[in-house]
Amino acid sequence: MNIQCIMDYLSALSINNNREWYHANKDEYKEANAEFEKLLQTLMLEIGKFDNSILQNNPKDLTFKIVRDTRFSHDKSPYNPAFRAHISAKGKLPVPVGYYLMIKPGNQSFLGGGLFAPMFKDATRMIRDYIVQNGEEWEKIVHGPEFEKYFTVQGTALKNVPAGYDKEHPQAKYLKFKSWYLEYPLKDEELNDAKVFSKNAAEIFRIMKPFNDYLNKALVGFQMPAR
Repeated sequence: MNIQCIMDYLSALSINNNREWYHANKDEYKEANAEFEKLLQTLMLEIGKFDNSILQNNPKDLTFKIVRDTRFSHDKSPYNPAFRAHISAKGKLPVPVGYYLMIKPGNQSFLGGGLFAPMFKDATRMIRDYIVQNGEEWEKIVHGPEFEKYFTVQGTALKNVPAGYDKEHPQAKYLKFKSWYLEYPLKDEELNDAKVFSKNAAEIFRIMKPFNDYLNKALVGFQMPAR
């Protein structure tokens, strides 16, 4: 595994974010992408020590394209200079929630978990309803000493508790949310040694797992919208 190869390619793409450079350096992309897939395989084996539901995945099926959809964006850069993957029991689908990795030079890499997709209204409703009924379990997870050492729950949120929910509920703050996720930032130097990084990342994901498990219990029966 050569993470430096990944970082070098993404740094160059960030500077030369155009189609001409990308196509002229397609071999470099393929090499960097292959190294990213090797890293994912190693990371999955580490995660598998505490969550074997993810081990059946093929790393190739977990990654996201670097090509950007610029139709509705002011930024017309054609590529996102980052390698990203979502590792869960059902691959890179947003549900069930799993373990997210983004590698992006400039100290912009991070590990993530939870539900990042606020557009799935059924998922939002299911999680809110579950928090209403299982608030004590939620509090135990998000205020656990180990959890609070590394994470703060983030997500897009409404200004007020939505209609149909008690404004005085003990978890009213979290009922405003439309998505619930975690991010653990990474400095570039933390990626210097692929094996050390994989072990350290898996440990962060282990601490994250009860949060993911809680959301996945809430999302039992969720169906992805048909395209």
